[in-house]
Amino acid sequence: MRSSSLSSTTPADPDQPEGLGRLVEKVQACTVCAANLPHSPRPVLQVSPTARLLIVGQAPGRRVHETGIPWNDPSGDLLRQWLGMTREQFYDAARIAIVPTGLCYPGTAKGGDLPPRPECAPLWHPQLIQAMPQIRLTLLIGAYAQAYYLGRRRGRTLADTVARWREFSPNLFPLPHPSPRNRLWLKRNPWFETEVLPALRERVGAALAPGDNDGAAP
Repeated sequence: MRSSSLSSTTPADPDQPEGLGRLVEKVQACTVCAANLPHSPRPVLQVSPTARLLIVGQAPGRRVHETGIPWNDPSGDLLRQWLGMTREQFYDAARIAIVPTGLCYPGTAKGGDLPPRPECAPLWHPQLIQAMPQIRLTLLIGAYAQAYYLGRRRGRTLADTVARWREFSPNLFPLPHPSPRNRLWLKRNPWFETEVLPALRERVGAALAPGDNDGAAP
């Protein structure tokens, strides 16, 4: 896979109000929060007008920023394990879109990466989602993605939100972040592996399965 700020994309849909390709060019040229970033902006995303599954995480880490490939790190390895996917399947942009809450690496502070920049999701997510009309399921990975997409519907804690995953069906599915720093959370919440992961794989499989409305907005 080539290293770029857009890891993979397919030609823009000419029937959209604005072609996805042109929209991605605008995203890649964005400098709205450049003054607050540790490096020059490098948005990292994977999009396609035919994608069925949307993965919304936090923000690129240092390794993802350097390679330009989303989830190209140990967190991504565990996420693919949760989903039961190979790297080849995961990076198939025709089926899977990846748009983090913050598109650029925000830098680090004591104890880990900084939060995603707050300007990013309100500016770009609505436009990108509108240009991907076949999305059937959106995975909300971590507290920042859940805060943006669920708002007041989320639980008091991340565990509460994830445990209530059925309430957000059929279009949204909240998950913890698969960061190595969350190993303790996973150990303290064994129900996630035994109860949630099988349901997650079933929902993802259904979202990616061919349907009668292929080629048309759902």
